[in-house]
Order: sequence, then structure tokens, then C-alpha cells
Amino acid sequence: MKKLFVKGFVYFILILCILEVYVRVFHLTKDYPTRYVDEYNVEKWVPNQEGISVTGNRRQNFSKYYINNSGYNSYREFVPAADKVEIALVGDSFIEGFHQHYYNSIGKKIENRLKGVEVYEYGYAGYDLADQLHLINKYQSQFDLIDHVILGFKFENDLTRGEYSIMPERMKLEQPLYRNLRKIKLLVYLQSIGALDAPRDLVGKLVSLLKRKDRSKENRVVDKEEKNELEQLYLLNFESLINTYGFDKKRFKFLLNSKNTPQSFLKYLDKNGYNYIDYSEIDESTRPTTLIYDMHWNNRGRSIIADIIVDNFKKE
Repeated sequence: MKKLFVKGFVYFILILCILEVYVRVFHLTKDYPTRYVDEYNVEKWVPNQEGISVTGNRRQNFSKYYINNSGYNSYREFVPAADKVEIALVGDSFIEGFHQHYYNSIGKKIENRLKGVEVYEYGYAGYDLADQLHLINKYQSQFDLIDHVILGFKFENDLTRGEYSIMPERMKLEQPLYRNLRKIKLLVYLQSIGALDAPRDLVGKLVSLLKRKDRSKENRVVDKEEKNELEQLYLLNFESLINTYGFDKKRFKFLLNSKNTPQSFLKYLDKNGYNYIDYSEIDESTRPTTLIYDMHWNNRGRSIIADIIVDNFKKE
């Protein structure tokens, strides 16, 4: 019996090793770039990294990323100058573009249509308005040379706080434990396809029970009054951030979907002279604009966004 157990254990380890090699050889899972906080307290990627981003359980989306000297995924370095025309795209993972080859990004698509213009993509997964304005403020000398700055904006995600601070839940991923676990590609693959969701949810439920958490308030529908209160809170957060960092209304624009933005907030922007580019027409596309296993824009979606931005600048 003991011999059988030992053999079973050895075979199990061998199978795991074979699967680990298989996942690595066929690039079934993504590489994780390393993040850090720079001397200006700005969270970004460590410069000069490259790797592969994979989405889906059968490598439905496979793309290369490259982190430039500024710490952002981009096909070019950011070198603004007074004698050039530049556009900066600042935002979260939709601007970051790990779901598209870095040399076929939104910025590159814009450059293909606006000859002589350089596009700098300051995208980082999880960036909200506080992150964006803090970045612009700390690198003001650089942004002062950029002719047009477009800030990716989602009302429901980007105004949950009214002041900037480092997000500990993101930086926690750079702790030695998490970094070492990410080196096990089989584990990363199982997580990416949802194989670990059930055990993780079970642990979460057990923790909730141990803490006697009141689950009656979870998953409840937010009524109209609560929705209005939340919108007011987000508006206060918006005003707090603008008062802290300022906002150049001549050069800065928001990139937003008006269908997903409260009308009250859109009226506030119009009344106070904030410019924005509305990409709601992306919802009218007859073909998919997002990935199958991910709600990020696919190549068609990114092309539409690039066209909308280009058309907006051509009108001006």
C-alpha cells in the first residue's frame, strides 16, 4: 500500500511537470509584467519589459506587449517637443491595450490616419480619474508639451474616490508570494480559465461565515434614491479631484460612452465647459467590438475608437 501511494505521488508530480511544460511551450497563459511605484508616487510598469498576453481557455486572443522607458505599453517612446504635434491617451486597461499587439494599438491606428502626429499611450490597468490626474500633475513638464490630452473615463468606475493614494490591492500582487506563484504557469492557466473559481468562492464563503458577515445586504438592487445619492457622491469626488489638480479645458478631453454616463453628469460637463469625445456609436456596430472571453475592445472596437478620435480632431 505504501509503495502504491509513493508511485501515485510520483506520477502525479510527473503529470504536473508535463502540463507545466505544455503550457509554457504553447504559450497558453499570459506573462505578468512587474509593477512598481516611481519617485513621484505614480504606479506603473517597470520599464523595458516585454511578453505575451493571452485571453481565453484556448488562446482565443494572443498579443505581444512592450513596456517602454516611461513604464507604459507602447510601440514608441514618449518624447514630446514644442515643434511636434502630440496626443496623449491616458486611461485604464482599455488604453493600456494588452489585448492587442502593441504595434497595432489605438495610438498606432490614430497615427495611421493623422500623419505627422505622435500618440502617447499612458494606459495602466485599474487607473481611475485620481490616478490619471495625479500622473499628469507629477509629470506636468512633459504633459505641458503635449498638444492634446484625452482621458478615458467611465463614470461608474473612475469617481469612487476624491483623492489620490496608492492602491494597496494592486501593489500587493508584487509581494514575493504572489510573484513566485505567477512563475508557475500551470497555476496561472488554471486561474485564467476559471478552474480555481469554485475553490476560491468556497473559501470566501467560509471566511464570511466565520466573520458572521451580514449577507442580506449583498446583491440587492440599488433603488433610484440610492442611485441619485451615489451620483452626487461621484460628482463631489470629481470636483474634489479637479480642485486638487486642476484641468486644462482647452487641451484636455474625456473619452466616454454617453449611454453609460448619467445625463445629469453630462449636463454638468456641458454647463461647466468640459469637452468630451462620445464613443457611444461603438454600441451600434453590427459586428462584435469586444473579445469573446473578455469585455475589452477587440481589433474592430479599437479601430472604431481610433476613428472617432480622429474624426473629432479633424472637425476641429
